[in-house]
Amino acid sequence: DSFDILGDGVKELLVGRDDGMIEIYNFESADEPVLRHDYALSESIASIQGGCVGKDGYDEILAATYSGWLTGLTTEPVHREGGSGEELKLSQEMQNKISSLRNELEQLQIKVLQEREKYQQSSHSSSAVSSVPAFSVNEKFTLNKDDASYSLILEVQTAIDNVLVQSDVPLDLLDVDKNSAVVSFSSCDSE
Repeated sequence: DSFDILGDGVKELLVGRDDGMIEIYNFESADEPVLRHDYALSESIASIQGGCVGKDGYDEILAATYSGWLTGLTTEPVHREGGSGEELKLSQEMQNKISSLRNELEQLQIKVLQEREKYQQSSHSSSAVSSVPAFSVNEKFTLNKDDASYSLILEVQTAIDNVLVQSDVPLDLLDVDKNSAVVSFSSCDSE
């Protein structure tokens, strides 16, 4: 997306990447865009948009991720300064917002408990049928021209415990910074 998130009168380029990076590029006097800010999310970004959503006068970047999470980055200051010994007072609007969020959280917790109880009852009944839930897999296998390697990227909407890669040609697996996996090798019977 293009949006004036920095408030300088010139639109910036907002980029959401497959690796979870949000980047803000500015076109200053140079012909090439200049990276001004970046932020890393834990999953790929499906869509990105700039605008004013939450509070008047403070622009935001909204990013939708692969699993459906909506993440917002705002220009609103997070911290407010107070003098020595001065207590920070919350406005009535902010207190109401906090109260409504607490109420909503309590209602969601009650709903989760009810649904969990309903599931437990149905799973212990004699007519219960067990099935594996269906989920979609977002996979990419791309060539990295810089080091002549391929990147295999797998995303699912649940935790990944194991990934088995089987090949009939020898493979070298390279570790990357974002990878938290433990790699183990085992030789395969050629037959």
